[in-house]
Amino acid sequence: MLRRNERVLDNIPVGALGIIALDGCQEMGKRVNDYIVNWRREDSHEFKNDVVFKGYERDNYLIDAKVPRFGSGEAKGIIGESVRGKDLYLMVDVCNYNLTYSLSGHTNHMSPDDHFQNLKRVIAAVGGKGRRINVIMPFLYESRQHKRSGRESLDCALALQELVRMGVDNIITFDAHDPRVQNAIPLSGFETVRPTYQFVKGLLRKYKDLQIDSEHMMAISPDEGATGRAVYLANVLNLDMGMFYKRRDYTKVVDGRNPIVAHEFLGSSVEGKDVIILDDMISSGDSMLDVARQLKRRKAKRIFAAATFGLFTNGLDKFDQAYEEGTIDGILTTNLIYQTPELLERPYYINCDMSKYIALLIDTLNHDGSVSSILSPNERIQHVVEKYKRGEEI
Repeated sequence: MLRRNERVLDNIPVGALGIIALDGCQEMGKRVNDYIVNWRREDSHEFKNDVVFKGYERDNYLIDAKVPRFGSGEAKGIIGESVRGKDLYLMVDVCNYNLTYSLSGHTNHMSPDDHFQNLKRVIAAVGGKGRRINVIMPFLYESRQHKRSGRESLDCALALQELVRMGVDNIITFDAHDPRVQNAIPLSGFETVRPTYQFVKGLLRKYKDLQIDSEHMMAISPDEGATGRAVYLANVLNLDMGMFYKRRDYTKVVDGRNPIVAHEFLGSSVEGKDVIILDDMISSGDSMLDVARQLKRRKAKRIFAAATFGLFTNGLDKFDQAYEEGTIDGILTTNLIYQTPELLERPYYINCDMSKYIALLIDTLNHDGSVSSILSPNERIQHVVEKYKRGEEI
């Protein structure tokens, strides 16, 4: 189960815990901090008064860090307290465009590039004095540029290598667009986590009439790249699985990519079944909605779209329309990146909170413990489904 007191935390902590939540990630940082403060206060530790556990039980693990800017737009990282000997966890949301800064009198919204530069500034401000530096970057910076096609840059690989050269020991991300990018840093810690359990839990909490079996439900992959996600969910819940593949026009290039001509379906019939479409992100949403429409034409019952990151780069209008038309019944994404107030108010939206999960990862890693049981949600999914079938509160 996903409970702190069921894990073995006998190892001596790597160092006194310190959490640095960069601008744009502070709300998540506060939630994570609150979980760890409560756990360590309630569960305590038999050796907490030992010198090696100094600073183990505290009222706050958050470390004050700022990145002020000059009028020219340049910036610097500042840390407000000593971090010597601490096991540091830096949290950054590179997708939070809601933050702004002034550049020669003009207001600029922060881009992923700005957030990544701020991360490096804070690492530089640590100045090598921390015992260990861990970066928690839910949306992996430049993860969509993970491979080279022709004369292109390999931005994600270069970014990972740069962080390692700066002294980062572990990088924790969620649902990396292509996990193989970790090959760029083969001797460093890299974990990519999928929130499948949180999706299942969120869906079961919202809908009380789901029939979870192969006759009434199906897992769908919207393209070849997302097949692993759908296969995993289908296996854990004992469902059938289907997938779409994209037919592209390779004679044209639109916005740097070959345009999609059509989505072709492979799999058994979806007629009369609830379907769950799984992907790593919803960007503009065009592909996801096209897949949903095709499933409706094939007489699917209800359609739920689950993606780790809800970018919604072109706004919510098309999703509102799809919901009103009955094409989409629910959309699930996590709070790992910035969510607009408008999104949170939508009747079809289900927010999957990941703060407890991140807190468990940090708490375990600080003890230099194994996270394999946390990364594998099989038992947790089975447990929550059994509770659902018994009619118990989730």
